[in-house]
Amino acid sequence: MIEFTFWDILRNLLLATRWTILLSLIAFVGGATVGLLLTFMRLSSNRWLQRLTSLYVDLFQGTPLLMQLFLIFFGAAAMWHPISAWLAASVALTLFTSAFLCDIWRGCLEAVAKGQWHAARVLGMNYFQTMRHVILPQALRLSIPPTVGFSVQVIKGTALASIIGFVELTKAGTMLNNATFEPFTIFALVALLYFALCFPLSCYARYLEKKLYDAGLR
Repeated sequence: MIEFTFWDILRNLLLATRWTILLSLIAFVGGATVGLLLTFMRLSSNRWLQRLTSLYVDLFQGTPLLMQLFLIFFGAAAMWHPISAWLAASVALTLFTSAFLCDIWRGCLEAVAKGQWHAARVLGMNYFQTMRHVILPQALRLSIPPTVGFSVQVIKGTALASIIGFVELTKAGTMLNNATFEPFTIFALVALLYFALCFPLSCYARYLEKKLYDAGLR
């Protein structure tokens, strides 16, 4: 049996943490891009676009992320061509993230008072000018705290990618445990590393919420 010191274990977990961070960034950036497009589709006047977007959001919010990972990873192999665990995890987490960000941002846009729309139209602004100069700046201010808060869920969601063989923090912990048989030490370190990633974001989200609330009282 290979002997691992505490520092060997920690070093391997820190190396795996890089992939957790990278996968989180891909999921968040990709999900934000798709989510922004979905948000405008859902707010459009076209009923078919609204229904299609609503179906997409309900589908990905109403099914477990684990099932989505399985369907994309094994479904691609069954119906087309095998894909890597890295690609499957990136696609699944991007789609999952986009569905939730779409709802968050749609709620923020709809939270802007209707009078703002009417005032912009009275001033002669078209739809795009109204969105750019009046609605989006206010909605952006409202959306930052919940968006930052949801990023914590994205980071924790990457742990499920270990099920399909992607070696991130959780998978690395499982592999090290199989080699060393020290589950308490290893998974305590895994938990601490997740905490180190998520806690600053949680604090920042609470700070933004408080700042937004205080600004609204003035």
